[in-house]
Amino acid sequence: MGNGAPHRLRFSLSDLTMKISKTIPAAALALVCVQAGAVRLPNIIGDNMVLQQKSDARLWGWSRPGATVTATPSWTGKAEIAKADKKGRWQLTVPTPEASFTPQTIVIADRESADTVSNVLIGEVWLASGQSNMEMPLRGFDTQPIRDAGRTIAYSGNYPGIRVAMMPKAIAYEPQEDAQTSWKVSSPENAGEFSALAYHFAKTLTDLKHVPVGIICNAYGGSSVEGWLPKEILDTYPGYNMAAEQKDSKKDDWTRIGVMYNALLKPVAGYTVRGFLWNQGESNVGRHQELPGHLSDMVKEWRRLWNDPQLPFYHVELPPWNYGDPQATDAALFREAQHKATEVIPESWIICNSDLIDEDELNDIHASRKPELGERLAFTVAATAYGMDGVPYRSTRFKKMTTEGDKAILEFDSQWDSFTPNEELPGFEAAGPDRVFHPAKAVQDWNTRKVTVTSEEVPEITAVRYNFRNFAPGKVHNLMGLPLIPFRTDNWEK
Repeated sequence: MGNGAPHRLRFSLSDLTMKISKTIPAAALALVCVQAGAVRLPNIIGDNMVLQQKSDARLWGWSRPGATVTATPSWTGKAEIAKADKKGRWQLTVPTPEASFTPQTIVIADRESADTVSNVLIGEVWLASGQSNMEMPLRGFDTQPIRDAGRTIAYSGNYPGIRVAMMPKAIAYEPQEDAQTSWKVSSPENAGEFSALAYHFAKTLTDLKHVPVGIICNAYGGSSVEGWLPKEILDTYPGYNMAAEQKDSKKDDWTRIGVMYNALLKPVAGYTVRGFLWNQGESNVGRHQELPGHLSDMVKEWRRLWNDPQLPFYHVELPPWNYGDPQATDAALFREAQHKATEVIPESWIICNSDLIDEDELNDIHASRKPELGERLAFTVAATAYGMDGVPYRSTRFKKMTTEGDKAILEFDSQWDSFTPNEELPGFEAAGPDRVFHPAKAVQDWNTRKVTVTSEEVPEITAVRYNFRNFAPGKVHNLMGLPLIPFRTDNWEK
């Protein structure tokens, strides 16, 4: 959808237009007003929206070419002014105060018309994107529930400061200027359709910071990283050809490249946000070697669109699942690549979720434990983006291995957090020079916090792995309940 779809039209009309209105139908009157230069807004700028606090919040829209457009927010009473370009597009910024649950309005007008945006809150705004595990609504997918969904939806009216703009799935081979969406207030009537992960993130952030939280969710189930990149970047990748793909009418929409960027990202690009939340990866499993470069390119491009090279990027580790063979390592290699991407992308963090899966979800790619994942994501944001000291968010990471005869001694960062359970730590494997992995016994030294690994089947250990399989629910945690990050000490491809 481009310029042709008018937003809500609330006009202060000239005498001539008022006379016309008495003799022609309302729909025709609206058309006359649009052609005359009525100010129009994209769907993302509308009633119930949240604007980023203490920022120069960006607003934009369309009017008659050359028209002067004003935006007057109720909290200042001062008109901010812009002039529409040759295509009728205008943009401006309004200064926002500290967060507040007090509803505000913004009057946006040109000479021919005015539009009042109502019930606006000032708070924290985040863009939530990715594929189906971000898209998955609180009501769940068919036969795939969200844990505590009924309770969450029933009590959602207690959080009217949470506002969510869910963007319906769409694709386009050319950049779009608008998309079908609107802001909805958290309530039992609306919350069932909200992204479950994004909602629980917003709910936790609201509890921690006591401010309104706005979420723009444009996730598309099954989409790849390359679906969220522009043609100019895709054309530099060997084996990726957006122009050739466009001619393939049999290709599934969710597998197409570049089209989510055009249809779902471009229409909201520049809406002032605090950062990006990303939950994606299943469609890129098997291509782990290219992930760090492609994901880095994606984040850099998004930051360019928002004209802010420091916007923080938070992504979620690929969840355990079958992936064709639960004992294979394709997904494990991809998770490792996600962590490598975090190391090369400035201002980025990854949330480990290897433990947020139930044993009976082997064949369910949409894990139910979104409440805990959303909370964990919010804890990481609270500690890193908002500087809330003391909020636990760091998962323990492998540091180094040494060997002593038939033993491997492992050291970790955050060593003094220690691990639970107290006795043998499950999920470890060891291999010798033959590169064949066998179950291993891992025991923590309560004095040094180092972990000793042994295996009756491996007399000479050369490599150790923890949870390095497609489906290996994590069971080792630190004292704050955060999981040990899956790892391997080798660099073997299999």
